[in-house]
Amino acid sequence: MAAQESAARIIRTVIQLLEPQFAVELWNGERIGETDGPVLVINSPMAVRQLALKPNIGSIVELWISSQIDVKNGTLFDLVERGPKGKFKQKLKSLPKWQLLKDVPALLLGGGKSNLSGLDGKNPFVSGSNKEAITHHYDVSNAFYQLFLDDRMVYTCAYFTDWANSIDQAQADKLELICRKLRLQPGDRLLDIGCGWGAMLIYAAKHYGVTGTGVSLSEAQTALARERIKAEGLEDKITIHVKSYEELAKDPDMQFDKISSIGMFEAVGIAHYDTYFSSVNKLLRPGGLYLHHAITRRMKRNKKTFGRKSAEHLALVKYIFPGGELDHLGMTIENLEGYGFEVHDAENLREHYGKTCRIWADRLHARFDEAIAEVGAPKARLWLLYLTGCALAFERGTVQINQTLASKRKRGISAVPQTRADLYR
Repeated sequence: MAAQESAARIIRTVIQLLEPQFAVELWNGERIGETDGPVLVINSPMAVRQLALKPNIGSIVELWISSQIDVKNGTLFDLVERGPKGKFKQKLKSLPKWQLLKDVPALLLGGGKSNLSGLDGKNPFVSGSNKEAITHHYDVSNAFYQLFLDDRMVYTCAYFTDWANSIDQAQADKLELICRKLRLQPGDRLLDIGCGWGAMLIYAAKHYGVTGTGVSLSEAQTALARERIKAEGLEDKITIHVKSYEELAKDPDMQFDKISSIGMFEAVGIAHYDTYFSSVNKLLRPGGLYLHHAITRRMKRNKKTFGRKSAEHLALVKYIFPGGELDHLGMTIENLEGYGFEVHDAENLREHYGKTCRIWADRLHARFDEAIAEVGAPKARLWLLYLTGCALAFERGTVQINQTLASKRKRGISAVPQTRADLYR
């Protein structure tokens, strides 16, 4: 009982100082703050204990996964939009720490062991995602991803030619934009690295007459991609291999006119950039075009500062993308030029990815009972938190998404037109 009273007292003190514009409901039914709108629910005093022992984002993630904290009458987005009045960091610094510390001993003596979810990936902080790490993320369940993705199951940033467009239309427009940037022509040999459920290859084969090859490390995605290719009658036009780009590049017969890499580069890892860019160069014919679509971080004042990973990034790779790393746009261009490419265009679609992730989160929330039935409550809750966090990161400009177009360097005029009028006709 003493532990519960101490936990409740700590929460009241924090709420009084931070002044969030949403209500907080405790495990005993006590409601603090606003009388309507979204409610942050704290289902156990042990949540306060866990945060007292480990006041970091990892503890918050585990508390959310285990439902010790929850939201009702709204979404996580609603809580963020109704956050504390004034500057949050300044208010945190002004918390009466000595007053709060008086209640900590009772919390610690209150017992209760924190049970971790076990949803973190194996060796998440290495540089680069191996097949096991790819399986951790992409083989969750095809049916689960179908709950919130578009009909084509495109799991990358959409492109909104009209901000009111549906996710299905925006993903079709993104595929169309990439095809135009690659200047695809009938008969082109197209390689899609990290081809997912095959949407890019199917679209390019149907609308541009290319012969497509895909590589992926996900068995589950590849199985469904092959089913979709067969359903479209494109088995003679598209082949997908469960192998790495590096393995493909060892085959001297594998050379392509165009290559796309859409949302897979984040899994490569900075330690493996040499292998990646060398492989892409080897696989692309001289003068061929390469479309590099990847999430990036902002460059800092120096490389040492850039190398420091935020708590949010560390949580993301721990639970969602083991081995994942982000470069910055300058590093992308430096590597492309250093490995024999000529860079033609770079376009930032940050706002588009923010909207895409927000739509995914809203769609998952709308079908949350189905998601729980498919993968269980802990994993469904983790993915909802992840999609919400990504939406906010892109909306706030913490991360970007860049499409960079390059050609394998050769003498003479490049394959890219002298204007960009063909992209936006």
